[in-house]
Order: sequence, then C-alpha cells, then structure tokens
Amino acid sequence: MRLAGKSAVITGGSGNIGMAAATRFLAEGARVLIVDRDSSRVEAALGELKSNSAHGLAADVTSAADTARYAAEAQRLFGRADIFFNNAGIAGAVAPIVDHRDEDFDATMAVNTRGVFLGLKHMLPAMKDGGSIICTSSVAGLRGSAGMAGYVASKHAVVGLMRVASIEAAPRKIRVNTVHPGPVQGDMMRGLETGMAPANPDAAHDLILQRMRLGRYIENRDERDRRSRDVSGQRREPHDYRRDDGDRRGHGDVNDYLAVLARSPMGDEAIHPPGAGRGWIASQ
Repeated sequence: MRLAGKSAVITGGSGNIGMAAATRFLAEGARVLIVDRDSSRVEAALGELKSNSAHGLAADVTSAADTARYAAEAQRLFGRADIFFNNAGIAGAVAPIVDHRDEDFDATMAVNTRGVFLGLKHMLPAMKDGGSIICTSSVAGLRGSAGMAGYVASKHAVVGLMRVASIEAAPRKIRVNTVHPGPVQGDMMRGLETGMAPANPDAAHDLILQRMRLGRYIENRDERDRRSRDVSGQRREPHDYRRDDGDRRGHGDVNDYLAVLARSPMGDEAIHPPGAGRGWIASQ
C-alpha cells in the first residue's frame, strides 16, 4: 500500500478521473477528501466509494472563499495534506475563435485556470513538506485543436502554473506535476462530441478515435479491477507515459501513475526533484 497513512484532497472528485483517483488512493491506504461543486454528486460519490476514509465537501473551485473553505476542511480532517490532486475542469464550448462567445471563454478559464490557481494558492499552505501536487492538464495543454480555444488555452495555462508552483514549492520539497490525459470515456467527451457535431455526435467520436493509436478512449477501471491489479508492476491495458520532452517512463493506467506521483518522494525524487515540474502524458 504505497499511500498508507497519507491524506489526499481531490477537486472534481465526483467526475470520472476524480472518482477513479479517489478509489485508487483509498485502495493504496490514503484518506481522501473529494471536492465537487454539486453536493448531490458528492454524496453519490461517497456512497459509491463506501469507505470511512473518504470525506466530501461541496465547493466551487472558481470561488476564493470556497477554495479557502475546502483547504480549511482538509486541515481539520488531516492536519496537513500529503497529496493535492488539482483536477477540476470543464470542456467548455466548441466554436471557432471568431464565433466563440466571450462569456463561454471566460467560463472555461474560470474553472480550468482560475480554479487551479486558487487551489495552489490555498492548498500550498495546507500541505505537508515533502508532499505532492498533481494538476490535471490535457493533451490539449501541449498542442492546438480547432474549435477549442477556451479549453486549449486553459490547459496550456495549467502547465505554466505548474512550472511556477514547482519552483516556489521546491524549498519545502513539495513536488508539482501536471498529467495530460487523452480523451477519457465519459460525460465530458460526449459533450465535446456533441459540440463538434450536434447532429451526429457519433461521427465526431469516430473522427477522434482515428487519431488514437489503440482506437478507443481511456476508460476508468472500476474498483474491483484496480484492487486485483498487482501494484508492484503487473498491469493491464497499457497506456504510454512520457515526460513532455518525450522521455518515456513505463506503462500503466492513469491511476497507476497518479499513485506513483502521489507517494513519498523517497522512491521517485530522482525522476522528479522538487523545483523541476514536469508534464506527464497519458495517451493511447
């Protein structure tokens, strides 16, 4: 159990990636606080997790007051957190730049960029020295995509925030990384497909798959599958993890790698020393 005795805060905690990470962190021995804007989804997530080590709080990541509130709740529950998974995000509107509404752009930036900034601002003082912060960017944070101005800009901005935070947190030996998942099966991608082709979302789905090496979206494993996987290295359905400069770092699913990033720096400080933040790509 790589995270035994550790505590983790996860924003976007009721979404696909947030829930998969929470399940994996719990299985690895951590205590978890999931944060999401919708209180009913937080309650549903806690019901699904079925763990006394899982806690939840409804909060809006775009609000400084709400962000301070979830950071304070983490300190109340855990003292100081070992892990912060700064994960909340939305896809936003799909439209060419000339047709992209200002309010849609602002809404996407508010969640994906302001939310990450506020999370770093309020959670860094609530973190233990030697902890780990993981910010969810996207493959869209490394390249462009037509019709996705708000999303692409916001996810590039997350990389910049990671690089600044990794330098500022280095004296406390807090490591800061981004992860860059490709398309993940779920509501967000279905919304993007609908935005790309309102009359035929399935056609947009097929077009996206043509660009993916394994010909399918990333899928979140359910708890039983993750518990059955040997965390010492026996993994299934490999995804490719590489640093944003192309350096390859082995295989595993998204949550295998999150567990590696989240654990004590004793085992992985050599591949990511504090102050040298990296983006890690999960692609298929």
